Amino acid sequence: MSDLYKKTLTEMAGLLQSGEVKAVEAVRACLDRIEATEPKVRALITVMGEEALARAEALDAEGPDASKPLWGVPIVLKDLLTTKGVKTTCGSRILENFVPFYDATAVAKLNEAGAVVVGKANMDEFAMGSSTENSAFFQTGNPWDVERVPGGSSGGSGATVAAGQCFAALGTDTGGSIRLPSSFCGIVGLKPTYGRISRFGLIAYGSSLDQIGPMTRSVEDAARMLQVMAGHDPKDSTSVDVEVPDYLAALGRKNLEGVTIGLPEEYWGEGLDEEVEGACHAAVAKMEALGAKTVPVKLALTDYAIATYYIIAMAEASSNLSRFDGVRFGYRNKNAEELIDMYTASRTEGFGDEVQRRIIIGTYVLSSGYYDAYYNKAAKVRRLLRQDFDKAFEQCDLIAGPVCPTTAFKAGEKADPLQMYLMDIFTISCNLAGLPGMSLPVGLGKDSGMPVGLQFMGPSFSEASMLSVAECLERNLDPMPMPEL
Repeated sequence: MSDLYKKTLTEMAGLLQSGEVKAVEAVRACLDRIEATEPKVRALITVMGEEALARAEALDAEGPDASKPLWGVPIVLKDLLTTKGVKTTCGSRILENFVPFYDATAVAKLNEAGAVVVGKANMDEFAMGSSTENSAFFQTGNPWDVERVPGGSSGGSGATVAAGQCFAALGTDTGGSIRLPSSFCGIVGLKPTYGRISRFGLIAYGSSLDQIGPMTRSVEDAARMLQVMAGHDPKDSTSVDVEVPDYLAALGRKNLEGVTIGLPEEYWGEGLDEEVEGACHAAVAKMEALGAKTVPVKLALTDYAIATYYIIAMAEASSNLSRFDGVRFGYRNKNAEELIDMYTASRTEGFGDEVQRRIIIGTYVLSSGYYDAYYNKAAKVRRLLRQDFDKAFEQCDLIAGPVCPTTAFKAGEKADPLQMYLMDIFTISCNLAGLPGMSLPVGLGKDSGMPVGLQFMGPSFSEASMLSVAECLERNLDPMPMPEL
């Protein structure tokens, strides 16, 4: 079965539970695929070959277990989720040799469900970036065209799934970091409602924005991953104690009759590439053909989202990253003679340019005399953005629009940080409002031949209906091929 890597998670889980495929075979298929494709794609910071095979052998010795829905399924984790005994670098030199002594809650739940971790994915340093060009170690290529970026900051997670190196990966989404790489790499990416999945063990960038989510090759796969990870965690004070619905039971609807889709005019106008607009409009037309009703909605404050996001996110980043000082955590410069010199040298040498830029801006907006002018004002705009969404959802069940104005661009093409920040213009509002969002691949760009993603956003805890609509649309679109590598 040399083409096992082409299976979806759902197909592989079925083969493993029936005994047609051993856990060791599944892991070897992924490790062989990693060996064949990783020199081009460079998606993984750490490959856990020996550990994964040892766990697969132990699972095979016990036999398939129907109570473990991910029994034997190889997965990859973004490298900012703590893993007991395995390096967690955050894509940064300052944590290059950090080995945690505990698993993140999401990781522990996947392990309990029988999943096998085969590697940890490359990422923009501390999740700061939209292209995975800001990793301290190396750049990741997009499996569809390795000269192009895979998106960020979960670009390694997106690339590893698209390349067939695993059957699912975990990413984190602070301003679009699951949805953007999913759109660029042609896979499904789900950012759940803030608080739906525990953030315990996630090394924070923006604490009020970060959310863990699955990146997969089908909507059903995303539902299976979410089912395992969702739920209240007393270790995380931001985890919400809300009943977890049966996401898989929500799938399989015959059509979209009774569903109203809102189309925000701010997402479908100026600045949108023609090929992105064409693919997304075709997907919306398909939804209408399936019975969905579409209505225009207004998200009037969208233009303010970028500025609001970068004030709040950078303020939280400057606070969260203050602990990486060479004393409590992280790399320490050995040559400094004075304490202040040691702090300065450790952080200057340990952090990359983009992280230092965001720490400086975050410290500035929180400083005395500027707090009210920037952070406090941004917090008020954030509340208004949420009210914008609440008003829109009075008219529709879900909102649909493009994930990004363009398809994946070439590495080095966007050297201006402000130009790069605009890549997140359609995804950031969702994080500021704490809402769920997802990216569904809807075809390839007419000119570039690169994947295009359609974004869905819904009210808080509406993941079940979002997955239901997306899965119905997915079944009625042409199947997304795998990239040739």
